[in-house]
Amino acid sequence: METKGKDNYVEVFGGSPWEAEVVKGLLESNNIQAFLKDETMGSVTSPYAGLGGEMKVLVNEADYGKAIQLVNEKDKSE
Repeated sequence: METKGKDNYVEVFGGSPWEAEVVKGLLESNNIQAFLKDETMGSVTSPYAGLGGEMKVLVNEADYGKAIQLVNEKDKSE
């Protein structure tokens, strides 16, 4: 997977650390590089920091369309 500039990352999901980790795994299994951002700490970090706060899932802007489609399909299937 190619590493892309941090400035081009956009949010595709926000929720509990557990939910964010599931979404991140879904995206990565579809070849979309994803990162977690802990809103409590305000930085890109591991899912185990700030377990009580909301986590955001970020993807490269170029992958946004495919990523949001996958997230929406996941939400419909639940």
